[in-house]
Amino acid sequence: MVRVSPRGSGPERALTALPSYALAAVLHMPERDVSPFRAIWRRVALALLGLLVAVAVVYIDRDGYIDVRHTRLSFLDCAYYATVSLTTTGYGDVTPYTESARLINIIIIMPLRVMFLIVLVGTTFQVLTERSRQAWKIKRWRSKVRNHTVVIGYGTKGKTATAAMIDDGIPPATIVVVDTDQASLDHAAAAGLVTVHGDATKFDVLRLAGAEHASSIVVATNRDDTAVLVTLTAREIAPKAKIVVAIREAENQHLLRQSGADSVVISSATAGRLLGVATTTPSVVEMIDDLLTPAAGFSIAERDVEQNEVGGSPRHLSDIVLGVVRDGHLLRVDAPEVDAIEAGDRLLFVRNTGK
Repeated sequence: MVRVSPRGSGPERALTALPSYALAAVLHMPERDVSPFRAIWRRVALALLGLLVAVAVVYIDRDGYIDVRHTRLSFLDCAYYATVSLTTTGYGDVTPYTESARLINIIIIMPLRVMFLIVLVGTTFQVLTERSRQAWKIKRWRSKVRNHTVVIGYGTKGKTATAAMIDDGIPPATIVVVDTDQASLDHAAAAGLVTVHGDATKFDVLRLAGAEHASSIVVATNRDDTAVLVTLTAREIAPKAKIVVAIREAENQHLLRQSGADSVVISSATAGRLLGVATTTPSVVEMIDDLLTPAAGFSIAERDVEQNEVGGSPRHLSDIVLGVVRDGHLLRVDAPEVDAIEAGDRLLFVRNTGK
């Protein structure tokens, strides 16, 4: 792996400098899921519609055609001529001989023939249109993406973190997943998320995910050393973004703090504590799981204080307040500093999601 510099020159510009159509293999925008049978029937219906239009046009102007029998064309003759014309078989036994019939063939039958052939080779046509549509969506998305969330790593931790954010009301379209595993990215795309295939320790990959415009970045890699590199890269690209990192070992926490992480979650230690509590008070673990799962009923949320709450005690509010965030620091609700709520404080409280 080549380590790149942050100055915008050299290999790190390889992806971000590419045109949108060339990024379709790396950056994927979510698509509506259409079954293969529905897609096939749609093409068949389109082809039949084109054929019916051609039959109607020929039948209306049937006096301008002549066949080898020199008889007036019947409806079946018109259908026969339209079919062999659109499929470019063209036996020549029925031909337009008046100027009006030939003009109609140029203006109507010829475009229908082209459309019919395009439907017949629909697979190739669909690939081309899919790439064009993806390129347009990528270009539009890159020009407008702001204040989104970048999730690096879509394993168990990344997938659970994403599900928690969606349950908490964050639209899936505002979440970008970065991973090197295509199977994981396919699962993310199926969930309606924007995906980027690449190594998040590289500047150009994070730039492609719009990390410099992100409001938050979640680092959920499988290795702690990778998490450190990703955090360093992300902090350099996005100095104002909130970076949350999950690691396995508590001894690496200080490295992540020094690398620029705002919050560090120690997965092994947290899981160990819950296991220990579950042996004596399993109901506590059940309640914690409820609080951490917004869709379950209760959740821990944060909100601004209201004007009529300023000066009062957070312990006397109708909400169950757990703490007060003041000047970026979390204070417990029983701390003497927060006995009186101040303007600009934020309350950490238990929210009933069933309301």
